[in-house]
Amino acid sequence: MKICFATNNSKKIEEVKASLGPQIELVSLEEIGCREELPETGDTLEHNAFQKAQYVKDHFGVDCFADDTGLEVDALEGEPGVYSGRYAGEPRSDERNIDLLLKNLGESSIRTARFKTVIALLIGEDKYKFEGISEGEILKERTGNGGFGYDPVFLPKGYSKSFAQLSLDEKNEISHRGKAVRALIEFLNQR
Repeated sequence: MKICFATNNSKKIEEVKASLGPQIELVSLEEIGCREELPETGDTLEHNAFQKAQYVKDHFGVDCFADDTGLEVDALEGEPGVYSGRYAGEPRSDERNIDLLLKNLGESSIRTARFKTVIALLIGEDKYKFEGISEGEILKERTGNGGFGYDPVFLPKGYSKSFAQLSLDEKNEISHRGKAVRALIEFLNQR
């Protein structure tokens, strides 16, 4: 089965490819000729995921899936949430997003947080949704050089290493995206 992952984020593509079996050929936006920024104007992760997938389906005619991920921090009443990627404004910057998050959290003792991923899948005329959540907490400073986004400051529950310190395989095993992708793959394998 050939399917497009509607993202321009090479790190996300790498993570998902590492989880796929040989029966699924994953193609990127670049490979289908999509070079424009996908719309992401929803006020929920689900809305954004379906909006991006629908854009690719409508303009390029390929089966695809898209994801949207947000970091929800309890002490910040769920911020940055759906705005995680552009928390510090444009242009998008992981470094500036982390700086703003740490500044807004300050010395708060409430550091619990979760990553949530929603995957929207469009195959033919059918639409499906898959979710994954990773509970954890926000560290007071960056640790590790791997991953992307907020990984250097996210300590998953039950672990002593940040997402940025885990290997790709370790992270995929417990991450929000890994959980959502496994649900997607299990579904695709049953088709």
